[in-house]
Parts: sequence; structure tokens; C-alpha cells
Amino acid sequence: MAFASCGNTDVWKWIQNLPPLSQWNKDSMSICICSSNSSLETLSLNLTKNTSTQSLSFSINANLYFPVSLWVSKPVHVSSNSLNLLSDEKTIYSLISNFIEDVLKYGLVNKIHPVKIPKFDTPSNLKPVFNVSILTLAFLVSIYEAPTDLRFNCLKTLKDELSTAQSREASKLLIRFLGSNIEEQWMRCLNLAITNWKMELKAANHILKGPSPLFSHAHSTSGLWKVQLYCPIITMEVENTSGSADDRLAFSLNYHHLEGVIQLNYKVIVKEKWIEVMVNIDNIRLDVVRLVSDKLLHDRGAGAAEKHFPSKISLRLTPSSQTEVLSVSVSKSSENPRKEIEVEKAVEGSFEPNKLGIQVSAAETTTTIFKPWKFEETATGDTGGLNWFLHDSNDGREVFSSKPSPMTLFQPKAWFRHRYSSAYRPFTRQGGVIFAGDQYGETVCWKVDKSAMGKKATEWELAGSIGLTYWPNRYRTFYNETRRAEFRETVQLSFV
Repeated sequence: MAFASCGNTDVWKWIQNLPPLSQWNKDSMSICICSSNSSLETLSLNLTKNTSTQSLSFSINANLYFPVSLWVSKPVHVSSNSLNLLSDEKTIYSLISNFIEDVLKYGLVNKIHPVKIPKFDTPSNLKPVFNVSILTLAFLVSIYEAPTDLRFNCLKTLKDELSTAQSREASKLLIRFLGSNIEEQWMRCLNLAITNWKMELKAANHILKGPSPLFSHAHSTSGLWKVQLYCPIITMEVENTSGSADDRLAFSLNYHHLEGVIQLNYKVIVKEKWIEVMVNIDNIRLDVVRLVSDKLLHDRGAGAAEKHFPSKISLRLTPSSQTEVLSVSVSKSSENPRKEIEVEKAVEGSFEPNKLGIQVSAAETTTTIFKPWKFEETATGDTGGLNWFLHDSNDGREVFSSKPSPMTLFQPKAWFRHRYSSAYRPFTRQGGVIFAGDQYGETVCWKVDKSAMGKKATEWELAGSIGLTYWPNRYRTFYNETRRAEFRETVQLSFV
């Protein structure tokens, strides 16, 4: 197969093995990134030297009947006699910054300020971060710039490389050092590119999953666990659907992605006969964010207000070493949905002169109000669960597992109509949700054997699923659907 010579590209290792510039017998060196069905059509990374300025430039080329440059880096100055072209940390940081800046140029924000990459904790982080940043750039360049003959096979190859466990860990290393603001831009650029690719595949009747249905990374510190997650809507698994979406509505629904933050507080309390590990909610925040401009969503789509909304959130927390766990307890009892019943009685009477007596009629109306979000805690084995379910305020049915009644889809006062501007909306004005400790301060508690004392860190698995639903907001349609994405991360707990 043509892919054998181009797969598993280790760009860092290839550059490190190149001879000093003074020993090059030609002006450029290249490595194949991927190829089409014909070995004559390839995508390559090229290094070109400029003898007069003692500099190198990187480029990504499409090699068809003749080379076509798809991307060129800024010049990088290197010593002509250096035995290792990437021996200088300043040069490496300059290159990685160049890769990141050019990835961000494909996003919604056109003007990107220079990216400042902080120094990495250990030099061993440089290789994976360098490789994943150049491969991500090559992935985006292939989507937006590569000729049709190359694009499909190259994207499949790059998708496979970026989906490996090694690349995913390298991506986590990279975005941890970018900082939260640049991280958001980076993930929005990547998910926009994935969405564009999936839309192209859909138009060509190809079925192929993107690099990752959901990307997440976790951070553990004393007393706090945090998981950040991102997922393009178009890659989420469809749970149920009804009707058909026209092209304008499909455009609006697809060009959004899910952004989420899960923050849990934990406390270790030493008792006389055991240790208690108490975990409670600090913040759960979910948003469905547009990937293109409002103008584009208005011109080509059904508007920015037609998008999915969170309908179900389930979190599961499990200690990896369960031999020391004695029990798990939840602090919230099961309850029925809160409802308020309002009874109005009216009596009407009339007197007709031609008839004897008075006619009297009575009417009684009942209004039931459901709390839209129901929160439950669960315990199964040694796993503690936190769960939120959105319910339709009209009939009390769970939104995630049901669909709206066709008779109520066009009712102007239904809660899901104008759901981002109504005073009684179950979401933020931007269409997301926030669950904080003020309302959801209940605790899941594990009793752990005292033999765990002295351990510097133990692993706990934080997993979950996010459900998103679309019901019509302002657009006149009978289409509705629910999608789901899952994540799984490992966090650290210290007993010291």
C-alpha cells in the first residue's frame, strides 16, 4: 500500500537525524506525510535552506505533476555547522508558535496576536508537542488547501495519526501550556475544520468518523478536580430523531460545538477507624458555541438561535483501587419533581326574564408547574454518580428520551420557544447551563480503609455522558433530535 511509506510520521526524529546545513548536497529535504492511491501524488513536509541568511523555512507541499506549496513557515535561523537542527530551545519554541499561530488563522478570529508559549517542565515534552502541532497544522492545511485528489486519503491518514493514544496525550500537553483563552481558540479552529470535513464527506456520501468524537483533558490539584471537554455537534452520536432538517437548519445545527467544564471539590478527612473522601460540585458548565459568524449562520443557515441545548448530564466517579474502599454513600434522597398546583374557581350566573329561576355554572382550572432540571445522586458498587435531567415544563416528560408533541411545536408560549430570551428559560442567555455548589452542594462520600494513608496519589476515574437536544426555537419546523457524547478521564487524589 502507498500509505506504508508515509504513515506514523515522526517529524521530530526526521529533523534530528538530518545532517548539518553545511553538509546538505541540495537546497531542500522532504518527508512524506501521506499519499493518495497513486504513489506519485503525495503531501510532504519540506525543509529549504537559505544560504545567504543562514535560515530554514518549513513548507507543506502537494506533489502532483509538479510541487504546489500549500503552507510556508516563517524563516528560522540555525547554525550551519550545528549537528542538531533543533538543538536550540528558542528555535523550537519559535517553530511551535508558528505552527499554532497558523492553525488559529483558520478560525473565526482572523487577527491573532503572537502566541507566547511558556517553557515546558521537561525537555521530553518538546518532541510530542512539536509533532502533534505540525500534524494538526497539516490536517487543517489538507482540509482547506489540498487538491481533491489528495484530500480524502491524506485526511484519513492524518486522522488516524492524531487519534492514537500518544497523539491524544501530546495534544493534552500542548493545550495545557497554551492557557485557557488560546485553548478555546485552538479547539474551535480544530472543530470547525472537522465540521467542514464531515460536511464535505456527507455531501459525497462518505461515512467516516472524525479524529475524535470528544476531546477532553483533566487537571488534578489539592482539593480540586477539573475536566475540560470539547466536541463538534456533527460528530456526536444520534440517540433519536424525528422529521427531516432542511439545508438551512442543518447548516445552523452542524456549525456549533459543545464546550464543557467540570469542577469537583474533594476533601480527605481522617476518622478514627477509616478515611472519608468527600466529593461535591464546584461548577458544571456546558455551552453550545457557534463555530462561524452570526452573519454566516443567518445567510446560509436558520440563524444562530437554532442550536442544540443540554438535556442530560451524567457523571460517574470510581476509585481505581477498590480493595481499600469500604462503602460509598450519597447525601441526597430520591424525590418526585417539585410541582405547584394552582386552583382557580369561577362562578357565572344569568337571569332570563321569560324563564323562572337562575342558571349557574362553575369552572375550575388547574395549573401544574414542573421544575425543569431534576438532580439525582446514585451509587452503584463503588461508583458514585451525579445526574441532571431536563424535563418539559408542559407535560413533565424527560426531554432527552422523548420528543415534543407536534401540537405544541408552534405554541408561542411553550418553554422551548424563544428559549434563550424568555425570563423562565432553563438555560443561560447564551444557551448553556451552569450547575454550581449553591444549589447542588450535595456530597458523595467514600469510606476508605486506613491502609491508604501515606499514599502520595491514587487514581480515580471521572467519566460521563452529555446529552444535547434540538427542538425548534424560532424556526418553523417539525424536526427534532437528541445527540450524545461520552468522555473518560483519570484524576489524582492524595491521602498525604
